Amino acid sequence: MNDVASSVAVTADRWLLLIHQLPAKPAYLRVKVWRRLQALGAVAVKNAVYALPANEQTQEDFQWILKEITEGGGEAMICEAQLIDGVSDQKVRSLFTAARDEDYEPIAKEARALAEALRQDLNAMTQVEGRAQLTRLKAKLAQVVAIDFFGANGRETVDGLLTGLESKLTEGTAVETSENGAAHQTAALAHLKDRTWVTRQGVHVDRIACAWLIRRFIDPGARFKFVSGKGYAPSFGELRFDMFEAEFTHEGDRCSFEVLLGHAGLTEPALQAIAEIVHDIDLKDGKFGRDEAAGIKALIAGVAMAHRSDEERLTRGGAIFDDLYEHFSKKRG
Repeated sequence: MNDVASSVAVTADRWLLLIHQLPAKPAYLRVKVWRRLQALGAVAVKNAVYALPANEQTQEDFQWILKEITEGGGEAMICEAQLIDGVSDQKVRSLFTAARDEDYEPIAKEARALAEALRQDLNAMTQVEGRAQLTRLKAKLAQVVAIDFFGANGRETVDGLLTGLESKLTEGTAVETSENGAAHQTAALAHLKDRTWVTRQGVHVDRIACAWLIRRFIDPGARFKFVSGKGYAPSFGELRFDMFEAEFTHEGDRCSFEVLLGHAGLTEPALQAIAEIVHDIDLKDGKFGRDEAAGIKALIAGVAMAHRSDEERLTRGGAIFDDLYEHFSKKRG
């Protein structure tokens, strides 16, 4: 296991627990403590038991809440655990990512509404108002990112939407994939070969689809590396996809698969159909209304539940996309 992945595994297995009991009065104390826990990104793993990944900062954060609880007449204790009775590490992580996805969703909704408003009327006034709203959305995003301990999928969606908005406000044009410059696309495709492709651990539909596209159409010998979604600096010869600050990730309202497809210059109709399905599953906006999305979503979810190994998920998920590609190829033929 590489150093980054090893470090992540160790950290993820250590949990800090705040166990507390609040008095019936004053009533405001219960609301105050709940809001503080929400602001820290803590999740409830059991009744009156909240968890955070264990580190110096979370220890200090919980200590402040403990002080507030005891001064308000309640009781509280902090303990560190490697295992939480009755709750697996995977389940705890899923609680964190689900909570953060809920936080990202309203930001994404606001960003989409702003993008639509700019699309309908992009004048000097809407540009000024749009920049103000974009600044506010970035501030909201930063607050959620600070407590996104395990790299929830929703972050990539919001990052892409805000990047698209910034581009539209700066240049006055929407982010679109160029359909010209075949020579440039050929050079770009060659540039993607003989690389190590880096993405976040716990791959799901968009990352699985990207890896399938890379191995089948870009570089059959491609190598993959799975790391924490936060703060990873690529080494020479590495390309990141579907993660923060990646070379290939969400752009505007396009998922990573759509972006990678455009950069590689792959325009085959069967691949475009797959891109629409991946988009509808990953961004959940129903843009293309693909009937196949629900079935593929269920199949990928089954793969993710049955296999914790990211490489195994790529293999099993790749087989699903192989079948889907053959289906669309034959249908067109």
